[in-house]
Amino acid sequence: MNKLPVLLIAFVVLLTSCGKEGTPGNVSMAPTNLVVSAVINPDNSGNVSFTASATNAVSYEYNFGNGDYATVPSGIVTYKYPASGIYSVNVIAKSTGGQTISKSIEVAVTVIQSLVWSDEFNIDGAPDATKWGYDIGAGGWGNGELEYYTNRSQNAIVQGGVLKINAIKENYSGSAYTSARLLSKDKYAFTFGRVEVRAKLPAGGGTWPAIWMLGSNINIVSWPACGEIDIMEHRGNDLNKIYGTLHYPGHSGGNANGKTITIANATTEFHIYKLEWSASAINIYVDDQLYQTVINSGSIPFSHDFFFILNVAMGGGFGGTIDPTFSNATMEVDYIRVYQ
Repeated sequence: MNKLPVLLIAFVVLLTSCGKEGTPGNVSMAPTNLVVSAVINPDNSGNVSFTASATNAVSYEYNFGNGDYATVPSGIVTYKYPASGIYSVNVIAKSTGGQTISKSIEVAVTVIQSLVWSDEFNIDGAPDATKWGYDIGAGGWGNGELEYYTNRSQNAIVQGGVLKINAIKENYSGSAYTSARLLSKDKYAFTFGRVEVRAKLPAGGGTWPAIWMLGSNINIVSWPACGEIDIMEHRGNDLNKIYGTLHYPGHSGGNANGKTITIANATTEFHIYKLEWSASAINIYVDDQLYQTVINSGSIPFSHDFFFILNVAMGGGFGGTIDPTFSNATMEVDYIRVYQ
């Protein structure tokens, strides 16, 4: 038997095997020489153009320093910061085999936004009818609340440069308490921007003030599919703890996406409750202190028009037990402003 073909086949198999395992071009090399640069747009729009490059890298993961992330295969991306600040930006370069190298740089961003809508509450009398309507009635509003919402001046009035929403213990149409719930639905709604509300909160066990927003498509898709952004909620039974919460499918009611911050003098001093809302993130602050960040994307319902709601509820699943000595309490709102 001629052994030459057998030997030749064995040699070919061996050569092929070595080529698969040992060819340098097929071995994943760790990234090296990572360089990151940033060019800040001088128009104060918040746009920053980033470029990252590294030897042997196939993708780059950006952490923009404010809770936003992006994976960029090319390493080149423009990001729009919603607010001024000094941001520490971290970039991780990755190879095909998953090896990484990282580098951080700082960018100082100035963002100038324009005031596009506001209510300064400077004209005494009823709230501005071109900006606010009322939800009226009782029935718990899905939360087991005990108040009856009215449009009476006793419950909502602009006086002395502030909007006053008054919760009162009184018998009214079968309810033991009255209050007001103002909303900008069908009068003003918007997508993305910065919201600032300067307010002083009511005291008293069982009070539940809220500054919040609902998706304008609520009548079409219902809640929570429309989305809900709670810029501020407070419980009189748990003084000075401020809640910032998002409700949406899979995260609503008791399973909502929320965080809290404890401040001083919530019911005796004015504080600024702020929302920064963009296509990439939803950030909630008190007095410029960030305490809640949710990454925005097409998978959650926060990229369409929302309207405002201002109210003081009594009791319910969140407000809890009402102090039997409660008689009345007021949320005062100095202003509400939207910047874009």
